[in-house]
Amino acid sequence: MSENRSGPRKVIVGTAMHNMFRPYPGLQTRLGELASLVDRMAEEAAARYDGARLDIAVLPEMAVNGGREGTAAEVSYPLDGPVLEVMGAKARARQCYIVVPLYLVDNRERGLYSNAAALVDRQGQVAGIYRKVFAVVAHGAENAEGGVMPGTDFPVFDCDFGRVGIQICYDMAFDEGWEALRRKGAELIAWPSQWPGQIHAASRALRGGCFVLSSTWRNNASLLDPTGHLLREIRADGVFVEQIDLDYAILGWQPTLRNGAAFAERFGARVGYRYSEVEDCGIFWSNDPTTPIAEMVRALNLETKAAELERCRNVLTRLRGGPPALN
Repeated sequence: MSENRSGPRKVIVGTAMHNMFRPYPGLQTRLGELASLVDRMAEEAAARYDGARLDIAVLPEMAVNGGREGTAAEVSYPLDGPVLEVMGAKARARQCYIVVPLYLVDNRERGLYSNAAALVDRQGQVAGIYRKVFAVVAHGAENAEGGVMPGTDFPVFDCDFGRVGIQICYDMAFDEGWEALRRKGAELIAWPSQWPGQIHAASRALRGGCFVLSSTWRNNASLLDPTGHLLREIRADGVFVEQIDLDYAILGWQPTLRNGAAFAERFGARVGYRYSEVEDCGIFWSNDPTTPIAEMVRALNLETKAAELERCRNVLTRLRGGPPALN
C-alpha cells in the first residue's frame, strides 16, 4: 500500500506501439513522428478524462534512432541539439513528462555511446537519464549492441506525481535492475522495448509492487498493474492512455472483504477496485480527494496483503525459533 496520506494520486500514462522496421526517415522527420505520438496521447487523455492533461508519455526503445543502420558510433545522437529541442518543446507544450529512448552520444572523443532513455520533465528539461545496464551481447561477440557501453546503475526519478524507474528491453531478463528499483520505491516503471513481452512484465509488476508500462515496435504495448494483471494493451501501431492511481491498497481474501463488496457498500463511487477470485486478491483505490485508501481500509478493519504476510512471518518465526534455512 502506498505511504501517501493526502488522498488519491491519479496519473494519466501514455504509451505507443510504433513500427520502426523500415528505412530511417532522417532525424527531423523521426522527431516529428515522435512528437505526433505525444500529441495523440495528450489529445486522448483530454478526451477520455474531461480535459485532463497527460502526465507521462513513454516512447519505444531507440525511438530517435530506430531503423538507422550502423555501429553505435554511426547511429548515435547527442541529447543536446535537435533531440532535446523538439522533445523538450513538446513536453512544455503538453505539460507532460516524456521518456525519450535513443542511442546516445555520451562522449564521442572517448568513443562512449549508450542505449539510453532520457526523462524530460514538464518544463522541457532533462530530469535524468537511464542507460541500459544489460545491453544485448550477440553470440560470440565481445561487445554489446554495436559498441554501446553498458550502464552502471538503476536510478529512480522523483516526478511531481510519483517515483519513476526505467528499464530497457533486455533488462527485463535480469533480476538486478528490477530488485534495485523495488528497493528504491519505484511506483511506475517504463519499459521501452523491442521485446513485446507481457508475462515477464506481469511477473515484474507483481514482484515489484509497481505499474509497468511498455512501449514497443511490434505485437503489443501494455500496462500491467501491481497485482500482475493486464490493464490495457494495443496490438496495432498506435497509442493509448490510461488513468492509474499510485495511492492504492492490495488486499487478499478475508471474510469481511467479500471480494470487494464491503468497499462498494460502504463507500459507493468514492472507491474503485479490481478483485480477482482466481487469485483471491484485489487492488483498491480511493476516488475521494479527501480520503486516502488507507483510511478506508482502516474504517473497514481490513488487513492489507503486506500486513498479512508480515503478521504471519513474525508468528511463524517465533514458533520455529528463527527464520527458515535457505541453504
